[in-house]
Amino acid sequence: MKYVLNFFKGLMITIVVICISFYMVTQLLNTTDREEPVVIDNGPSVEEFIGEIAETARDLGADNDLYASVMIAQAILESEHGQSGLGSAPNYNLFGMKGSYQNDSVTLETSEDDGSGNLSTIMAAFRKYPSYEASMQDYVKLMRNGVSWNKDFYAGVFKSNTKVYTDATAFLTGSYATDSSYSEKLNALIAKYDLQQYDTPVKDKKTITVADGDSLMKIAEVYNVKVTSIKQWNQLRSDRLEAGQQLNIYHY
Repeated sequence: MKYVLNFFKGLMITIVVICISFYMVTQLLNTTDREEPVVIDNGPSVEEFIGEIAETARDLGADNDLYASVMIAQAILESEHGQSGLGSAPNYNLFGMKGSYQNDSVTLETSEDDGSGNLSTIMAAFRKYPSYEASMQDYVKLMRNGVSWNKDFYAGVFKSNTKVYTDATAFLTGSYATDSSYSEKLNALIAKYDLQQYDTPVKDKKTITVADGDSLMKIAEVYNVKVTSIKQWNQLRSDRLEAGQQLNIYHY
């Protein structure tokens, strides 16, 4: 009897060990065979968007007594760096400008701030443009010509009427946008992406070739520029570089 009990006891232990071993092997195989999740890039980075519009903003700003830095920051904020329904194709409205452009418009839902931080949702008609450049030119026209009842309505944003770009962003709060924290948001974007560089002309431009082992950080240190600027100048979507890749480097 004792022999039979020991036999069954040993058999149960063996079965348990086999089951545990099978489970561990199965988990190991599943871990080994599991595919890594695929990361999908759904759109341009903020730097890539800046690079697309920055030189147009620099030229328009220089020709019209405006801060290109403020113009770019507004475009980023108003259009979600070109990714919002209004800011992306086929509307290309970078500044949330209402009304129509050459008799073309699109009606969308939008939020309005009453000036005290309280939001309400309304439907409104917004201008529809054929390109980002057309949107930027129309924005400049508004800044320079004002509104129907006051042609100097936006004169407070002109370089000649301000000391620094923060004077212009402060003026836009309440006059251009109802968002009570509009200037704070614009100032944060200008600082983060070093957008003041577009308020002055380019002094020097060179093209370099990426070498094996180069990184954006290394190149930025060598040429005494910022990583975000390199990404903007070259409309880079990520930090990845390849040997032989050509990069533009600017100095102001």
